[in-house]
Amino acid sequence: MRQTIVVLFFLLLSCAASAQIYVAVNGTDTADGTKEKPLASVTMALRKAREMRRLNDAAIVNGIHIVVGDGVYRFTEPLFVRPEDAGTASSPTTIEAAPGAQPIFSGGIDVKGWKKLTTPVVGLSKKAQGKIWVTDAPTLGGDLLDFRQLYINNQKAVRAKAYNGDTMSRILSWNKKTESCWIPKPAVDVSKVEGMEMFIHQWWAIAILRIKSMEVKGDSALLHFYQPESHIQSEHPWPSPWISSETGNSAFNLVNALQFLDSPGEWYLDKKTRKLYYWPRSGENMTTTTVVAPVLETLVKVEGTAERPVSNFSVKGISFQHTTWMRPSQQGHVPLQAGLFMLDAYKLKVPGTPEKKTLENQAWLGRPSASVEVSFANGIAFENCTFTHLASTGLDFGKGIKNSSIIGNSFQDVGGNAILAGVFSDEATETHLAYNSADEREVTENISIENNLVNNVGTEDWGCVGIGAGYVRSTTISHNDLSELPYTGISLGWGWTKDKNVMQNNRVAANRIVRYAQHMYDVAAIYTLSAQPNTFITDNYADSIYKAPYAHLPHHWFYLYSDEGSSYITVKNNWTPSKKFLQNANGPGNVWENNGPMVNDSVKNISGLQPAYRSLLRNKIVFNTRQEITHELPVVFELIAPSGQTVDVGRVKQAFAEADVYSTQFYSWQNHLVLYDKVGDASQLKRKLEKSFPDLKVKLYEDAFYEFNRTHCGDTTTAREWDNILLTANLVNNAKLQKEYLDYHATQFQKWPEVSNGFCKANFQQLLVYKNGRQLMLVINIPKGESLDKLNPKTTENNPRVEEWNRRMAKYQEGIQGTKKGETWVFLQRINN
Repeated sequence: MRQTIVVLFFLLLSCAASAQIYVAVNGTDTADGTKEKPLASVTMALRKAREMRRLNDAAIVNGIHIVVGDGVYRFTEPLFVRPEDAGTASSPTTIEAAPGAQPIFSGGIDVKGWKKLTTPVVGLSKKAQGKIWVTDAPTLGGDLLDFRQLYINNQKAVRAKAYNGDTMSRILSWNKKTESCWIPKPAVDVSKVEGMEMFIHQWWAIAILRIKSMEVKGDSALLHFYQPESHIQSEHPWPSPWISSETGNSAFNLVNALQFLDSPGEWYLDKKTRKLYYWPRSGENMTTTTVVAPVLETLVKVEGTAERPVSNFSVKGISFQHTTWMRPSQQGHVPLQAGLFMLDAYKLKVPGTPEKKTLENQAWLGRPSASVEVSFANGIAFENCTFTHLASTGLDFGKGIKNSSIIGNSFQDVGGNAILAGVFSDEATETHLAYNSADEREVTENISIENNLVNNVGTEDWGCVGIGAGYVRSTTISHNDLSELPYTGISLGWGWTKDKNVMQNNRVAANRIVRYAQHMYDVAAIYTLSAQPNTFITDNYADSIYKAPYAHLPHHWFYLYSDEGSSYITVKNNWTPSKKFLQNANGPGNVWENNGPMVNDSVKNISGLQPAYRSLLRNKIVFNTRQEITHELPVVFELIAPSGQTVDVGRVKQAFAEADVYSTQFYSWQNHLVLYDKVGDASQLKRKLEKSFPDLKVKLYEDAFYEFNRTHCGDTTTAREWDNILLTANLVNNAKLQKEYLDYHATQFQKWPEVSNGFCKANFQQLLVYKNGRQLMLVINIPKGESLDKLNPKTTENNPRVEEWNRRMAKYQEGIQGTKKGETWVFLQRINN
């Protein structure tokens, strides 16, 4: 009995020895910090905790809990967590939400005093008259507050831009020598507007350029830009503005002019008159609406040193909101990749450096700000927090982070990357140099990024990623749910080299990545760079890639993508709808095994958030309900030998195998060899084939302009296995007739429904028509074991409109070279292995 009493006394003593410091919006910073007399700010609570540690207060033996009550806490400066705030393994420090509370750490200020605009304003369109509300622009210490985001009832408003929604225009040309750009003449006169910006889409990154001058000439306008972004944009080669008559030049938008304020949800800050204008959305009452303008770029800095890291410090249940990011307004923004912007960059006149003989460009990078920044810390944890309404990175675990975790958090409406971890490139280090720190204390390692919801990020910088890890070691990224992403889901590695570096023993497992590549291509669900010995990418689920409207190469997207220098990485058991993967300029030691649609469906079931964290999915939103998901189709490669010769099938198959295309679907006719299958990077493969077979003509058919499938039938069921019938013909050499032919197919389902009804009756599974120049490729998919001769007559059975269709189409078609007189469609013969 006495032993029981002693144990109970000890337990009570232990519980009592955990210090509680309370914070509430109605508290005062001169209070004691008790539950009854809470403090008003987390800053003062942290100071109190610091003093308790300095004085070795007996109450902290089991740790310190700073308990934050419900409400919004406006920060006027970042909360600075110093080495003196570090806890110990037995006495950690925790900032946490009170039970049932949802405290918000906000870097914004309320904008009030809105009134309906009743007087004319020069530059405001007639369309906007009578619809605009105005208030005095917010100031701090008498100075105008500049900002790039505005939140109306916790929904981000749109900074006034020339083209609304997802619409953009395309540049006409780019002159790298004069650092200038021609664009179509804007619809409104903005030639004298100051503070206007150009937002440009280029490959896998965007750029934001401050416009110095605009000179209108006829139907075009010439733009010049401010420095430093002007010379960086024109001198750096990767990525640069895309110029292509085939796929269209780089898309762009013009942003930040009163003349562009022409639709609900848009706003404009007039710095000269110190007025803020807004066109309310439906249902918004500006006399009662909450409007927040962000002030701070960073809310919390956890910053130690190599000698004295911040340790044993946790943040739980806090919402971080309303940050800004002003660099684009001050120096422009020209990123290399994943939002890391170039401080200087240029193409080398004479390629090659001591470290990389083929390197033809150099770049030095800066790192975007984050709402929470951590450096030189050990045993740091962020759990069950919310990161939302942020202009740049959400949470950044930078240099020298050890044994720390990011678990169970939600990242939504984030302007940049949701999470960054590890060194990418220090500002003084050329970005292609492998990172091998002489000081092991700098290396970020043993990090767990698990069970986080990443949804709708990269809203300001489309080239940002969901989770980006640079030079990290022994880091696990697992069971995260990522969706609504403008670019890549998870990016692991940096440097573009197979050289030895600090990276090793990393693991990316059981993540769910869907609905990505909203805007950018050269993209993947999971992307890697450089040498990473003993790194595993396993059991992930990737699906549903967006059809980006302005992609420079529409088919240059992937589920898994190991890029330059990727080495010693095992990629295994990842479920994807097809084997659309890319291994580009990889180093040695990679293992790819059992990836694609054949992987057991159990991988889908275990991917993403684990049961204890699935409540986060309640807040998940599908934002782009009208944007098309890419419908992946096979492509057709045709290799044509000179007349009278044949293609060496064995050599061609070997070339495809070397490109990881192990297809059995080869077809031939005379001097033509055809492959029909899904491949990874069709454009890159075409270039390889042209190089390997200079004596052959290589043609790629990758855009089916017509597709019939069973969704057009009453019975939508499909056969488990198909046989493919391939035919080819030419369109007649008449541009007008060619257009008529394409127009007929574009409207066939609406104006000639009997044709698809005939296909349904014949049990065709799918029918695709591709075009390259004048040549057509027709692919008819029928149930395996069936005969086209048996099925095809059913298309016209009691269906005279199909017979009429066939007669009409005949006048548009003719045989390819080598066909007999009167012969139009050529059946390609399957080559059996």
